[in-house]
Amino acid sequence: MRLKRHATAVITASQDSVRELAYRVNDGIQVSLFWHPVSDSVSVTVDDVRTGEHFELPVERDRALFAFNHPFAYAG
Repeated sequence: MRLKRHATAVITASQDSVRELAYRVNDGIQVSLFWHPVSDSVSVTVDDVRTGEHFELPVERDRALFAFNHPFAYAG
């Protein structure tokens, strides 16, 4: 008896599927606002280039600009 191999397709999100809507940098802290069209969701990322710390926040659509402008307040 011969067994057939079945190929499994794995779909992953690529960089092309994420769109950067806004970016700013101040005193070594980089903040980006992203839209994820596949899930139709929004997130904010914060990178501190001095310390190497990074975090990402899922954001409610109606609070996206507030979270982008005040990510530490939004996270708290």
